Amino acid sequence: MFFNPTITALSSGMASLLAPIPLLATVDPENSPIVMSGVLLSLVVIYIASKIGAEVALKFDLPPVLGELVAGVIIGISALHLIVFPGSGLSASDSGIMTVLQSINHLSPAALTSVFESQSEVIAVLAELGVIILLFEIGLESDLKQLKAVGIQATVVACVGVAVPFAAGTAGLMIIFHTAAIPAIFAGAALTATSIGITSKVLSDLGQLSSKEGQIIVGAAVIDDVLGIIVLAVVASLAKTGEIDVVNVIYLIVSATAFLLGSILLGGVFDKTFSAVVGQLKTRGNIIIPAFIFAYFMAFLGNAIHLEAILGAFAAGLVLDESDARQELDEMVKPIADLFVPIFFVTVGARADLGVLNPTVPENRAGLLIAVFLIAVAIVGKLVTGWAVFGVPGINRWAIGVGMIPRGEVGLVFAGIGSASGALDKPLEVSIIIMVILTTFLAPPFLRIAFGDTVEPPASGEPSNI
Repeated sequence: MFFNPTITALSSGMASLLAPIPLLATVDPENSPIVMSGVLLSLVVIYIASKIGAEVALKFDLPPVLGELVAGVIIGISALHLIVFPGSGLSASDSGIMTVLQSINHLSPAALTSVFESQSEVIAVLAELGVIILLFEIGLESDLKQLKAVGIQATVVACVGVAVPFAAGTAGLMIIFHTAAIPAIFAGAALTATSIGITSKVLSDLGQLSSKEGQIIVGAAVIDDVLGIIVLAVVASLAKTGEIDVVNVIYLIVSATAFLLGSILLGGVFDKTFSAVVGQLKTRGNIIIPAFIFAYFMAFLGNAIHLEAILGAFAAGLVLDESDARQELDEMVKPIADLFVPIFFVTVGARADLGVLNPTVPENRAGLLIAVFLIAVAIVGKLVTGWAVFGVPGINRWAIGVGMIPRGEVGLVFAGIGSASGALDKPLEVSIIIMVILTTFLAPPFLRIAFGDTVEPPASGEPSNI
C-alpha cells in the first residue's frame, strides 16, 4: 500500500518529463508536436529547393546563391506558397505546409493560425542564425591585415554609397514626384542599404573574397551597415515624432565605432586566450564550441547595443582569423554553414513578392514609375562608389560598384519599418520592394561579369557553394 502512491507520483513525474516541450512559450503544449512537424517539413522543402536552385545556377555558370534566391521565390509568396510568413498578406490556409498539417491533424482555424505563426517564427530564427553563421564564416575568410590596409578606401566607398543614393533619392522624390518630406527621406534611407550577406556569399562563390576588390567591398558593406542603422534610427524617430533624437544618434555612432574598433584592437589578446582554451580542452568540439561561444557572444553584444548581430559575428570571425587554429576552424565551420545559410537565402527569396511587379493591379501602377526612378538611383548611386577608391592603381572599379548594389533583407527592413510607422503609402512601399527585389537579383550575375576573367575557380575537390 505504501508503494502505490509513491509509484503513482513517480509515474506522474516521468510523464511530465517526457511531455513535449513547446518550441515557443505562446504555443499550446498539445500543438507543440504539430509545430515541430511544420518546422521539419519546411526545412525539407527549403533544403530541396536550395540544392536544386544552386545546382541549376551552377549549370548556367551563375553564382549558386542566385539559384537559392530564385528557388526561394518559387516556393514562396510569389508562386507555390509552400514557405510563407505572417504579414505577407497570406493566411495560414494559404500555406502549403499548413495545408499538409491540417489534412493530417484536422486543426481548428484558430489552432492552425497559432501553429502557422509559431512555425514561421522558428524558421525566421533559423534564418537569422544562418546569416550570423555566414558573417562569422566571412570574417574567418577575410584577411584582417588586408582589411586594415583597405580600411580608408572601404570607409570612403561606404560613405559615398550612403550619401549619394540618399541625397539623390530623397531630392528626386520630392522634386519630381512631389512626395512629402518624411516619406521621401524614408525611401532615400532605404536606398542606402547594402546586403553584406548576399554580396559576401557571391564573392566567396567567385573566389574573389580575398581579393583587394573583395576586401574593399566587404569592409565597405560592414561600414555601410553601421551607417544604415544610424540612418534608420534617425528616420524612424523622425517618422514617429517629427523630430530627430540627437542623443540616440550620437549613442549609435559612438557605440558602433567603439564596438568595431575595440573588437579589432582586442583581437590579439583574445587570440592567445582562445588558443590557450583550445589547448586545455580534450573532448570532442574543443575548437568549434569555444569559437561559436565567442561568435554568439559577440553577436549578442551587437544586438545589445542596438547594432546588428551580424556585425558582432563578423567581428568575431575577423578576430579568430588571426588564431593558430584558424585553418582547422575554417573546415569545421563550413558544414555548419551548409546547414544554416541556405535557410537564410531561401527565406529571403520566399518573402519577395513579385506580384508587386504586375501592372494590371491598379495600386501597383503608381509605384512602378517611382520604382523605375528608385532602381536607377539604387544602381547608379552604388556604381559611383567604385570611382571613390583612390591610391589603388589597377583596381576593378566596376566590380566594387556592382558589389555594393544588392539591398536584400536590409532594404526590406527599411520598407517594413516605414510601412509599420505609417510613413510610407502603398505606392511608395511597393516601389521600394521592387527596388530591393531587382537589385538583389541583378547583382550576382553582374558581379560575375564585372570580374570577368579574373574569377578564380574553387580549389579542386571543393564545392563552389559554401
